[in-house]
Order: sequence, then C-alpha cells, then structure tokens
Amino acid sequence: MQRWIMHVDMDAFFASVEQRDHEEYRGRPVIVGGLSARGVVATASYEARRFGVHSAMPMSTARRRCPHGIFVPGNFTLYRAVSAQIFTIFSRFSPCIEPISIDEGFLDISGMERLMKSPREYAQRLKAAVRAETGLVASVGIAPNKFLAKIASDLEKPDGLVVIGPDDIERILWPLSVRRIWGVGKKTAERLTDLGYTTVGELAQGEPARLVHALGERAARQLIALAHGQDDRPVETVREAQSVGREMTFEQDLHSREEAEEQLLALAGQVGWRLRRAGLQARTIQLKIRLADFTTYTRRRTLPEPVCYDEDIYAAARELFREFPMRGGIRLLGISGSGFDAAGEVSLFTDTQKKEELYGAIDALKKRFGENIITKAPLVQKDKPDGAQ
Repeated sequence: MQRWIMHVDMDAFFASVEQRDHEEYRGRPVIVGGLSARGVVATASYEARRFGVHSAMPMSTARRRCPHGIFVPGNFTLYRAVSAQIFTIFSRFSPCIEPISIDEGFLDISGMERLMKSPREYAQRLKAAVRAETGLVASVGIAPNKFLAKIASDLEKPDGLVVIGPDDIERILWPLSVRRIWGVGKKTAERLTDLGYTTVGELAQGEPARLVHALGERAARQLIALAHGQDDRPVETVREAQSVGREMTFEQDLHSREEAEEQLLALAGQVGWRLRRAGLQARTIQLKIRLADFTTYTRRRTLPEPVCYDEDIYAAARELFREFPMRGGIRLLGISGSGFDAAGEVSLFTDTQKKEELYGAIDALKKRFGENIITKAPLVQKDKPDGAQ
C-alpha cells in the first residue's frame, strides 16, 4: 500500500482571519503581533510580505518597512475557535491527524483510495471545504512522508497544492536550498555551504564521511536521509497530554552556564503557567539539551511532591542542568513536566498558601494582559535594542 501524508497549512492565518472579518483590511498589508517597541510579528498578510515583513521580525522593523500597514494586536481567542473549526473539517477527511500548531497539521490518508479519485482530488475537496466553511485559504502538500509533505505545502503558497510522488524527489526536492531541510538553521547552512553543499541534491550526492566529520554521525545521517526524501516518522494522533513543556531553539548557540540558566528560568515560568492554567501538577521534571551538532540529551527527576510553581520547576531543572558537563554550544533547551496530579487543596500551615496567593495574582495578570506581562528580574536586559524580543 502506498503511504500518503497530507500537510495542510493555513495561509497567513491570523492576518487572514482579520481580513475576513474586517472588509476594510482586505487587499491591504495587515500585521498581527505585539504592538510594543519590543513586540514581534506573529503573522503578516501577503500584502505586507511584499514589503519584507515576516513573522518573528521585531515590530519596530515592520513599522519601518511598512509604515502604512494595519497593525493589530490579534484576537487569540478567536483564532483558537477558528482553528478548532478547521481541525473539525480535517477530521472528515482522515481519522489520523497530527496538529503541528494552531494553523497546520498532518493527515494520514493512506489506504483511503475508495474515498478519493486521487490524492490531489482529495486535497482539492479539503481546500474547498475549508474555504466554504471558514472563508479562509489553505495550502496543501501531499507526499509519501511528513518531511516531503511539509516541503510540498510551501512550494506554491498562497493557495498551493503540490504532490510529490516517489519518482518526483530528484526533480522537486534536489534543486531546493539546504535551508529547506528540517533542522538546518543559519549556522548549519553556513557550515554546509563551506563544505560545498548549497542545494539538497548536492547534499544527497555528497560524501557521507565529510559530513560525519563536520557535523557528527547522528546529524550527518539524519541530513543525508532527508536529502534523499526519507522520513519514517508516523503521523501521531492527539491523545490526552502526557506532558506539558516548552522548548526554545536559539539563534546563537549558548556557551556559558549563566546564559543557559537564564533561559531555563524563562522556560520554567512558561511551563509553570501552562500547568497552572490546566489545573495540573507534575511529579516528574525533564530537561532537554540539544548541542550544536544536534546531539540531544534528556535528564529527568521525579520529585517527592508534585509541582506547578515556576521556582520549583526551575530549581529541579537547574539541578539537572548542573549535573550536565558543558560540551560546546547549546542549540536548544527545553523543560517539561509529566506524571500529573490535579492541583490539590492549599495547606494553611505551610508556605504553599503564600505561593498560591502570589501565583494567583501573577496568573490573573497573565490571563488579562498576556503571558509576557511579568518578567523575572534576571531576564530584564537593560541594554536591549529597540525591537529586540
């Protein structure tokens, strides 16, 4: 049986919802994100992208590039509701769905030949259903695996539909830049360019020993497999959450413990907020560390009592981190909690009550003004340039 995976990606999702709901925004550059000097762009409409505005850009830069744009803070309650409507539509086309974010997901449509004339025709029906029921446009990629499907969905945006079959890999994949490969960021791309690999095809036909020497065996073999269009990962349907976590990939590798522990403090705050919002406490805290060569380590510790407060999560993660020997730059850090208990009653005879009152006040502010309204003192950088995030 031929395996077919569909990747569906909503085009400029937040901005498109705003344009759908505000007739005066249509055809004009719409930029959604944090509107403060230190805010960043969450989504830019395609009209705004023509001026060089893109997601994750400092909002101050976006204003300089597109001063006549429409800047909106966004309505994330609305976006989540529209997302739920979209994924309900997806469920009519496949029982096996893996959400990737609020506006994209994978659908496994393998073995569904009786329901479709062809994978392309099936995708056309899905796109038409999304447009008819939400007024929004989706781009779709179809391929034998997740990596190729995600590549395909991005090739003809907006309103794209691309199928990459088993015989299309060299024709479609190999001319693309190595930056298209999952896990290849700016630094890795520079290293590959130094080795003479600028396209996926050059990487696929390269000498494996050179890549192993430059990147390490694990990273090299992963990149070579993807360059040949090989990806065996299944589409993983959503189950009840087994963990609550947050991870961050850094634009520049971290090289000191002080830098890393500052990032762990920020991550602990985000994980604590998510746990408390879900009414959960975690008995096990896990630390994830990915080095510059993509080598990844995880360390976990089960605690005597379940936790949901930032300081307790940070203390456990920091203890795990201090047991880890620094071996070069750190590309990614992550913290997650698992082994859930429901949040219990507050004791009147310990400092738990004080924590509950403190974090109750903090969470009320976050709920009203956003997750970033309160920042830990060590994370405040006095000399941040305007527009930095």
